[in-house]
Amino acid sequence: MPDFNIKTVDGRAKLAPRRDPYFVPIRMGCALGFRKMTATSVGSWVARYIPPGTTKKVHEPLGEFSDLPPSRRYDAALDAAEKWFSRATVVGSKAISEVRTVREACEAYVKHIADGDGKQTPEEAKAKADEIAARFERWVYPHHIASVRLEALTMGAVEKWRKFLAATPVVVNPYADEQDRRTRPRSPSTLNRDMTALRAALNYAHTRGHIDTAVAWLSALQPIKNADTARDVYLTREERRKLIDSTTEADNARAFVEGLCLLPFRPGALAALRVSAFDSRLGVLTVGKDKAGRDRKISLPQATAERFKALCKDKTPAAFIFARANGSAWNKDAWKGPIKDAVTAAKVNPKATAYALRHSTITDLVPVLDLLTVAQLSGTSVAMIEKHYGHLKQTRAADALAMLAV
Repeated sequence: MPDFNIKTVDGRAKLAPRRDPYFVPIRMGCALGFRKMTATSVGSWVARYIPPGTTKKVHEPLGEFSDLPPSRRYDAALDAAEKWFSRATVVGSKAISEVRTVREACEAYVKHIADGDGKQTPEEAKAKADEIAARFERWVYPHHIASVRLEALTMGAVEKWRKFLAATPVVVNPYADEQDRRTRPRSPSTLNRDMTALRAALNYAHTRGHIDTAVAWLSALQPIKNADTARDVYLTREERRKLIDSTTEADNARAFVEGLCLLPFRPGALAALRVSAFDSRLGVLTVGKDKAGRDRKISLPQATAERFKALCKDKTPAAFIFARANGSAWNKDAWKGPIKDAVTAAKVNPKATAYALRHSTITDLVPVLDLLTVAQLSGTSVAMIEKHYGHLKQTRAADALAMLAV
């Protein structure tokens, strides 16, 4: 028996802080652990399962249960662990044996994303899973790395895949006839996005006990720093107006581009907005499920609110506010073409994209609002706004100090 006690409040208080959880056996192959990182931390709980006939350890984070009195947390953690054990003991051994190759790790990760994390609707989880699966279909499964067994995966194999990916051109117009398709060299930002999917799948396999070490990809799949060039393209308000006027009305593309110019949202967040998120009486828009992870309420100016009212008219609450002609939501493959055509017609910076419009609106907001408000409006952290736009505040501060000259 262990010489520590995680069952009682006093027993947990006496534990020395450490990175590894304190595990106590529940029954053969099943254990409940308590992790205490600092002397004052609440501590978190984790379940561990070792399928019969293997040495693989599968872990499942259970949470802190900080909403419960300390005296009830052990029982709650044990109950949660038992529920997980009931699933793990049935499928755990099979799951371990089935996830043998890089391809199987990718497929398991796609399923994990499709299952959702409770913060997304089933439709949003499926859309994210489909997008990741499409990347694997294009860049991982056709390559030799897909068949490599996880225990045999080496840094050299991952680096070889990365070089293959970097050297593969990107198809600019994938829906055009084959003879009309155009390609361009893969940009650092595109390389980062495609690498991120494989890195996430391998990390997931590692946390689930399918591979013992992450050495093979830790450095080989490191993202390229400062690769996002979208923030370098700024369109003035006049240029944005020209872009809107040059956008086709077909497929409701113009309304979507106008929305990107009216609000500092990520294109995907704008596309996901449903009629139920807009309170037409108060002119308040509730935005959720963005990268920031929390819903936020935004009071729209009257002109923007009137535009939203017109877009929502005669639509059901579940309909997308900026729906395409067939009622579906916009996605990056759909909006690329209309925006590129509009950029050409408007004769603005040819590198302008949907994300450049977000950058432009944030750039205009930073000098006139505090960074916290800009972060809340745009659905990101103050740290990210400070990192990419803080220099604008510094310029404004210098101008203000210049006014003090006597």
